[in-house]
Amino acid sequence: MKSLLLTLAAALLVSGAQAQDTLRERLKARAEQRRADTADGLQALKVQGRQVLVHLPTGYRADRPTPLVLAFHGGGGHAEHMAEHYGLRQKADEAGFIVAFPNGDSKFPGGKLATWNAGGCCGDARDKGVDDVAFARAVVAALLAKYAIDAGRVFATGMSNGGMLSHRLACEAADVFRAVAAVAGTDATRSCTPSRPVSVLHIHAQDDSHVLFNGGAGPDAFRDRSKVMDFVSVPETMARWAQRNQCPAPPQRTLSVPGAWCETQTGCASGVRVQLCVTETGGHAWPGVEHGRRNKPAASQALDANDTLWRFFETATARP
Repeated sequence: MKSLLLTLAAALLVSGAQAQDTLRERLKARAEQRRADTADGLQALKVQGRQVLVHLPTGYRADRPTPLVLAFHGGGGHAEHMAEHYGLRQKADEAGFIVAFPNGDSKFPGGKLATWNAGGCCGDARDKGVDDVAFARAVVAALLAKYAIDAGRVFATGMSNGGMLSHRLACEAADVFRAVAAVAGTDATRSCTPSRPVSVLHIHAQDDSHVLFNGGAGPDAFRDRSKVMDFVSVPETMARWAQRNQCPAPPQRTLSVPGAWCETQTGCASGVRVQLCVTETGGHAWPGVEHGRRNKPAASQALDANDTLWRFFETATARP
């Protein structure tokens, strides 16, 4: 009898300890999820081991499909920085789209100093042959499974190396992305055969000292030149897209304001458009942001990149 009581007591102790451990694990998981869901208004999820930060617009409803914009940070940056400083979350609230900030490939635990494999550029992501097209597809699939997203209105944008990835996605994932908008990052693809015509917007400053407007890597590009490339010029980038999208007519000036202008090619296959917007100044920065990088030229205020890209996305007709 005594041994039976001792056995029962031991079993109860073990059961109690296991229950306590399970409760502790649940509380820890719940706390981590709460931090992820509420930190600075962003939700966080992992895709292929990388962090993706998600901003749901004001008024988001789970029963109403919402447009999605994937925003890719610049080379050497990270998702959190782009979410914090580029104004896309405010634009998402104003216009009513979901914006997601995926993190590039990084050897650091926090995901800092990350790069994208856009073809010819950049850094370790390129050198390791990271499949960032597959990653972008996986991000979209994960978001479609979690949120109410209009699969026919999925777009990509990016800064510098992230802009280059946007060009690559137009080449290799036109079935997913209806239109793309690249800022300060020209076409770096080694080959490009889109499965269908896709609308492309490119925004660039004439005085960009990283990705030179007329081609080549400028003096402020990565210190290790082996980590970048001899960048394709802006005119060549636009000429490639005009050819790929079978745009028969020369571009027409569609915006002219002090310090900036845009020109657009229409009449392209399947009704898509190819648009270039140029700022006279602003260097290697996202036009319209108030606070640029330390010791770098201030971003141009002649054009607001967020307003421009969303206006372009709204009117893009990549599918016939």
